[in-house]
Amino acid sequence: MAYNPEKHHRRSIRLKEYDYSQPGAYFITIVTQDRMCLFGEVVDGKMRLNAFGEIVAQTWYDLPNHTPNVALDACIVMPNHMHGIIVITDAHVGAIHELPLHELPLHARRRMLLPKIIGRFKMVSAKGINKIRNTPGVPVWQRNYYEHIIRNVDALNRIRQYITDNPMRWASDRENLYRTDRNPDEEMWFGST
Repeated sequence: MAYNPEKHHRRSIRLKEYDYSQPGAYFITIVTQDRMCLFGEVVDGKMRLNAFGEIVAQTWYDLPNHTPNVALDACIVMPNHMHGIIVITDAHVGAIHELPLHELPLHARRRMLLPKIIGRFKMVSAKGINKIRNTPGVPVWQRNYYEHIIRNVDALNRIRQYITDNPMRWASDRENLYRTDRNPDEEMWFGST
């Protein structure tokens, strides 16, 4: 298929001029390539991770060991996606010194912290999964991810509950290719700002 800029352009879902390294909490959703169910199954409203799902969970929980001033909150690995909350605890995170970022001003490098964290997570977890299934280089994750800036404690608590309850709603989850019905709560469940 030939490149068509009308069909094949990628718009950023990030807020322009928002510094994604500033202290705050971010709700993240990352979906597998083609929504393939790779990480286990939901049985009786509980997620049962397989070996691939365990790699995803371990990689997620290891993130603070590789990025200073980052903490994790609620998280769930589902059959074909994951939800998690990343908390950046300090605006003065260490500078990023990798090419070609070293040529960017410090403020531009810091703005890239959240995408850098997610990029590292996706890369490490995909390598681990592909090593087991002997498929080096095969995409595990979709190219992008969804993020929501958590603006207050009420929203944080609603998102934590959504994450906790996610396996119980799997039959109607919009990421479930085999869902049985549409979940009326899936629209803007996290509330307003």
